[in-house]
Amino acid sequence: MNIKNSFKILTASALALSLISCASTKSDAAQLEEEKRQADIAEAIRQETLPVGNVNAIPSEYQQILVDGGTIEPIAYKSKNYYGDGQEKNKLANVYLPYGYDGTKKYPVLYLMHGIGGNENEWGMTGMGSVVKRVMDNLIKNGDIEPFIVVTPNGKSGFDPKNSNNNYLAFYKFGEELRNDLIPYIDANYSTIPDREHRAMAGLSMGGMQTINIGICECLDLISWFGAFSAAPTSYDVSRVASTIDAHPEYKINYFYNICGLQDNVAYGAHSAAAKMLPRMSENITEENFSWQELMGGHDFGIWYLGFFNFARIFGKAE
Repeated sequence: MNIKNSFKILTASALALSLISCASTKSDAAQLEEEKRQADIAEAIRQETLPVGNVNAIPSEYQQILVDGGTIEPIAYKSKNYYGDGQEKNKLANVYLPYGYDGTKKYPVLYLMHGIGGNENEWGMTGMGSVVKRVMDNLIKNGDIEPFIVVTPNGKSGFDPKNSNNNYLAFYKFGEELRNDLIPYIDANYSTIPDREHRAMAGLSMGGMQTINIGICECLDLISWFGAFSAAPTSYDVSRVASTIDAHPEYKINYFYNICGLQDNVAYGAHSAAAKMLPRMSENITEENFSWQELMGGHDFGIWYLGFFNFARIFGKAE
């Protein structure tokens, strides 16, 4: 699970990832010049290769449906209504188990979060055609990653569907559910490696916000791998994230991966304000455990599936 210095993230036709490091100490003018250069590179890539704004950004060999692939199963676990009256009811989630899942072995776990209008099914973890399943199956088959479990929960605390979409507090309160109910359930019912070194959190849009606000700022003692894909405007700013990380140097961040589309007028400003300057702001974030990727694309699954593909390769990196 260690990141090697030589690790490079794949994109379509090598997609020459536009990976912008914020670890340098360039002047503001030089930084702006570098960002313009990276945008020009991204534009050139867009002109010459497959569009980034769709799933074809993932190489086709990682999209094959495998008969001998993993399985996806729906689960229900008990959780309190942390957003409301505190009563205990069933919450739903989906669990991907890699091909050959064996209860005598131990597996890392990724908690993969949805966006503001979604639920446990938004990542499509419901059948053979699931992009998440296809990517995982092929990454494992090709030996790119070690097998791990993927969990897609409903990231809203509470049970009233009328309050599910626009009540931001329901998303913020999910941290208590994650800590007290979901992680304990998964560790008790599946063959996991139950420690922070083998636990990851990632998500799209509002789920990216949760990865930053809840994963990093509330659950560093539980999780050490993070992926934010187009993190939503309610994300904490970079100074707050940096101060949280530096206040707990005992909890090393193994990796924090970020991706956002340059044409994303929903999330780009907020996400970059939350994460892009972290290597400058935090003593414990460097180019060794952080990447910021921005490239042509909007606020959609073209970016998010590519983000999952890249992050899965980071978290599950085969030795």
